Amino acid sequence: MSKTVTIIPGDWIGPEIAKEVTRVVDESGAKIEWDWQKSGEKAIKAHGTPLPQELMDSVERNKIALKGLIDIPLGAPYEPPTVALRKSFDLYANLRPCKLFPGIESRYDEIDIVVVRENTQGEYSGIEHNVSPDIVEMMKVVTENASRRIAKFAFEYAVENDRKKIITAHKANIMKLSDGLFMDIAIETAKEYPGIEHSTMIIDACCMNLVMNPDRFDVLLMGNLYGDIVSDLVTGMVGGISAVYGVNIGEEIRVFEVMYGKAPEKANVSDASPLPLLMSAIALLNYLDETDAAESIRSSISLNLNDGIKPANLGGNASLVDFTNSIIDKLH
Repeated sequence: MSKTVTIIPGDWIGPEIAKEVTRVVDESGAKIEWDWQKSGEKAIKAHGTPLPQELMDSVERNKIALKGLIDIPLGAPYEPPTVALRKSFDLYANLRPCKLFPGIESRYDEIDIVVVRENTQGEYSGIEHNVSPDIVEMMKVVTENASRRIAKFAFEYAVENDRKKIITAHKANIMKLSDGLFMDIAIETAKEYPGIEHSTMIIDACCMNLVMNPDRFDVLLMGNLYGDIVSDLVTGMVGGISAVYGVNIGEEIRVFEVMYGKAPEKANVSDASPLPLLMSAIALLNYLDETDAAESIRSSISLNLNDGIKPANLGGNASLVDFTNSIIDKLH
């Protein structure tokens, strides 16, 4: 029986990349039906919103989505679409596993770190205003319920995935109430999981130690802003966006997403890399118990890279279609 997945290609070269990635998944033998949805600038032109109701209904119905980068015009009166998706479906946890991938170069010999980020509060609560024309005030919202929910998620993830240690990163030495609450809830939650080692670390010291001694880290738990920054830091340590995936998780819905930023306006489609979206697709397949298909795609990618068949962003000259064609050839 096939599973229907909402696919949100996103903007710029997103549709071309999504076309190639879904082609790879289809050729892998995975039983997936794709529910294609417009978003971003195209959706604004067609529906007056970057996240039309049809898209939202699709995600609600299918409970799982694969998402490219959604953009809106600079200065447009819309909430950032990715943030709006998280809020609408209460996708409270962002998970970023960062592990070395065969064939992708890194400055490090061994990294296997998972960043767990609270996705709904903190500095990204969206509460800011002008006190006067030259002063802006922003509120950082941290609640006990949200802190406890993400801490519980991190510890449950550690147990289910045979992880041994969680470090909660914070700035409670300065933000004693907000970060102090987040840290205290993590410490309290840790008592329910005696089999998982837990400690806390100030966020700036955490970043320094990540770069110097990445082998000290296993699972990192942190608030919204810190998690946003640190997840990209660790992504760089394993070789960049081609080696990782991200997933936004709620009680019933998961949205797997790419990790890249805005492409140059004159980006050449043929030079685009499918790897960021492919990594998310592999994770999605594993989640749906399509493990054989996921491993076949992963192995084929690794063979490509080790054979020197690489997209431009990894120093190669394989076009988008050539790279995916080579993966499909290896699948067969």
